[in-house]
Amino acid sequence: MKLRTGLAVETIRMAVDTILTYKLRSALTILGVAIGITSIVGVTSIVRGFDESLRESVRSLGSDTVFVSQFSGLSLSSGADFFELMQRPNLTPADARAISRQAPTIDSVGFVLGEGGPPTTAQLQYRNQRTTSIRVLGTTENFPAVFHVGVDTGRFFTESEVSHRRQVAVLGQAPYEALFPAVDPIGKTVRLGNLRYEVVGVLGPRPSPGGVSAGQDDIVVIPQSTYQKQFGIRVHRAMRGRLTSIMIAAIPHAGVARDDAVRDVETVMRIRHGLRLDEPNDFDVVTQEAAMRLWDRISQATYLALVSIASIALLVGGIGVMAIMTISVTERTREIGTRKALGARRREILWQFLLEAAALTGLGGVCGMLVGTAFGIGVHYATGFPISLPWWSYAIGSGSSVSVGILFGLLPAIRASGLDPIEALRHE
Repeated sequence: MKLRTGLAVETIRMAVDTILTYKLRSALTILGVAIGITSIVGVTSIVRGFDESLRESVRSLGSDTVFVSQFSGLSLSSGADFFELMQRPNLTPADARAISRQAPTIDSVGFVLGEGGPPTTAQLQYRNQRTTSIRVLGTTENFPAVFHVGVDTGRFFTESEVSHRRQVAVLGQAPYEALFPAVDPIGKTVRLGNLRYEVVGVLGPRPSPGGVSAGQDDIVVIPQSTYQKQFGIRVHRAMRGRLTSIMIAAIPHAGVARDDAVRDVETVMRIRHGLRLDEPNDFDVVTQEAAMRLWDRISQATYLALVSIASIALLVGGIGVMAIMTISVTERTREIGTRKALGARRREILWQFLLEAAALTGLGGVCGMLVGTAFGIGVHYATGFPISLPWWSYAIGSGSSVSVGILFGLLPAIRASGLDPIEALRHE
């Protein structure tokens, strides 16, 4: 047992000495593997962070909320033609009111102008402070309840303020922090475009699928009636071929099954759009579950692409290992012959070269994991983009790197172990 342990230690020592002797060759081999492992750890940290953030954002919308839009990612992912989707009739506030009145399973309905399509953007100004262009949303008084958004400071505007087109505004976290870093904003007057608005409240942070930098908090919310007046948007009639940025959200009564609520919403919308029984919906109804299923398909495709890219990089690194180990066997033929003449067995030569290859690629894996981790952390601190560093990405990285060394180093190792000692000693 002691003899075997001593032999194993000696074999490892010789492998390490060989790596240190051929520094440039070893560095090139390590680089090829490190690139592949960097892509696994670094890109996974970003994709995984975005995945978790988006799922949290979708969950925050409420498991029972039913969203209605002109079209969504569900239609696009099913292969529908974009130009055909553009020919769908636009949604209107009247659709939301009809759902509220005619859908028996629905408790409350709200809608947002400026969300679900081309955004309306403008700068917000307070005295000499000015924001960058932020999104302007027009909505109704039940926006916080329907869209599950809290009000941190002040209040939301009322039904009376909506119906009378009052120029009141509720700020998102980003413009609030930019314009009022140390001042209470309630009651202050800000300029939005050419009009002045009284600030009545500040929204709480909104979950974002891309962190703070994704812009979920870069918003200002005003009454939908004022929004239509200021920005010249008329959405009172359903018209085809016009993309309108309106999203309707409906919350069912407590205890109502989500499928029943979806069925009622679809029935009301189909009647309003005059669809026959054999005609498909010319609108999209989206729930949290449907959004999750769509994202599952997208994330699976993303991970598959990631695996493909990493596999190509590792394949290139593996081919490099095979080439370099083959050259190494040729250069060290006399050394191999001398070791065999002194009693080294075939499996000892085999293990020496396999350990050299595994050590090279393992070191490349460690370098790749360090660089990938630094890349993910750097992106997070530079942009605020969420990241996640799951343990399995490191397990895959380390396992893949060592496996590549063993797999691609096996052929040169077998060749080295099979050399005839006499012919090897004659090699020049």
